[in-house]
Formats: sequence, C-alpha cells, structure tokens
Amino acid sequence: MKNIPWQDKPENSNDVVWRYTNNPIIDRYAIPSSNSIFNSAVVPFGDGFAGVFRCDNKAVQMNIFAGFSKDGINWDINHEPIVMQAGNTDMIESDYKYDPRVVFIEDRYWITWCNGYNGPTIAIGYTFDFKEFFQCENAYLPFNRNGVLFPQKINGKYAMLSRPSDNGHTPFGDIWISYSPDMKYWGEHRLVMKPTPFEDSAWQCTKIGAGPIPILTDEGWLMLYHGVINTCNGFRYSMGAAILDTEQPDKVKYRTQPYLLAPAELYEQVGDVGNVVFPCAALHDTEEDKLAIYYGAADTVVSMAFGKLSEVVEFTKKNSL
Repeated sequence: MKNIPWQDKPENSNDVVWRYTNNPIIDRYAIPSSNSIFNSAVVPFGDGFAGVFRCDNKAVQMNIFAGFSKDGINWDINHEPIVMQAGNTDMIESDYKYDPRVVFIEDRYWITWCNGYNGPTIAIGYTFDFKEFFQCENAYLPFNRNGVLFPQKINGKYAMLSRPSDNGHTPFGDIWISYSPDMKYWGEHRLVMKPTPFEDSAWQCTKIGAGPIPILTDEGWLMLYHGVINTCNGFRYSMGAAILDTEQPDKVKYRTQPYLLAPAELYEQVGDVGNVVFPCAALHDTEEDKLAIYYGAADTVVSMAFGKLSEVVEFTKKNSL
C-alpha cells in the first residue's frame, strides 16, 4: 500500500505512536448538517482514498456518509448520507448508523457499522464504487457494537470481531470472534479477550472493543483496540494493541499492558464526549514500515497518528500482559 499519509516522529520523542501535528484532520462542521464527525473508516481507492464517515447532524441523528481524498488527510465528504439498496436481504431498516469500518475482501468493499434495529447490532453492507451501497442481513441479535471484519477468509470462512453489549452506554464489554460461510449467517462465536483486572492494566479494565481492520504480520494478526477505564470523570478511552494467532485468532499471543495512545491533547479531552481516543481505521505500508491510524477524538472530530509497523509489533511483544 503506497503513498499512505505520513509524518516522521518528532525529535526527542520516545513514543511508539505519535500524533499528526495538524490534528484534527476533519472538523466537526466539515459538512453543512454536521454537529460532529468522528469514528470513521478509510481505505485505499483508485488513485487515492475513500471512506465511510460517521456524521451526527445537529439533531444528533447518527448516520454514515461517503467521502474521498487524494492524500488521505484532506477529505471531501458527501453532504447527503449513504442510501442503501437491498443486498442479500429485503430488510434494510436502520434507526441509526454509526462507527463504521471498511475493508476490501476479494472483489468488493465490505462495510460494517452499529445499526439501530430494536437496539444496536452489527450491520453489513458492501459497495464496489462508493456510489452505490447494498445492505445485507444484520450479523447478530441486539445488542452488539464494534463489528470488525478480517481482510481475508480464515480457514475458508469470513471472520468478524465484535463486542456484545447492552442497550445503553455499556459499562462492560469483551471482544468476541464469529465466523460465516457467506456473509449472511454467523456462528461459531468464540471469546477472544476480556478487560483486564484493575491492578494489572487499569486503562482497559472496564471494557474493550476492536478498532481498525486487523493487519496480518509475521507474528500474527495485529489488532488495535480501544480500552476503557471508568474514572471519577466518567469513561476514558485509550488505544492498545494485541497480536492474535494467524490460524486461530481467538488465541491471544500478546497484549499490551501500557496503552499506545491515550487522551492528552485538548481535542481528545474536550468535545461532545470528553477523554476519548477511538481508533477505527489504519493504513499500512509493509515495505516502508509505516502505519497510519485514524481515530475519533472526544466523539467530535477525526484525528491521525503514526507509527512504524515493526515497532508497534515489537512493543506489543515486549510489553505484553
């Protein structure tokens, strides 16, 4: 994957992952109707990039919008939300759509998002051109969030991470994996990992959820994820990393005890929901050893961070629980 966004590590920095100095890259009012734009997904497309963006309007109705960019940093987001056509189902009901992920598998771009159908669950859709979109069956019963597809089949089946939840601002959450032969029927649900005990790694002791599409490395699947601690000021979301077994990704080989990125800048600490770093997409260039991460900041804007892919893997191994 060439020409991904990149900025070198600042001098005298010891961070494994560092912020883009011009954050946030997408302002909350980037389209006329928006109150906030965050927790969005990006993939290479054509000679640039395409994305699916969570844009909450000024009535705070949650929906997803397509967008395009030449450089992955400066974005043109459509002013109207995505309109779904029927894919493998006639049921395309959605009370709301939020927190999308996007991945190219085989011949099309697959999209997952948190879909409102008698409560939050995981919807699946696809597109070939980011102009026409097709919605498929929901993957799970309510309640569920953070549906993240793997970029290739595992043992002949599609695989997806998710976080079963409740109908509210869930004060708990584990990461699970499920499998499907056809992107319609999902089963073989297996627990991947749970929040940590407070004394072992407090930043991820309340709940955890999968972030960007997992990246296949020589060590296994690199999974960036968010972890949450419930503090005196409410939930605080940070980013960590885990490495899952290549053939059996419900087996965790390594998992970071320290976080990779936590709310520290004003745009991460102050917003509609303060103290949130929420990764949803990552681009990587294996030859150049580059990793570019897109994350929602304070549930208000889109920001970026960078790291060396090999260093993130090595950090995860050396600082594992």
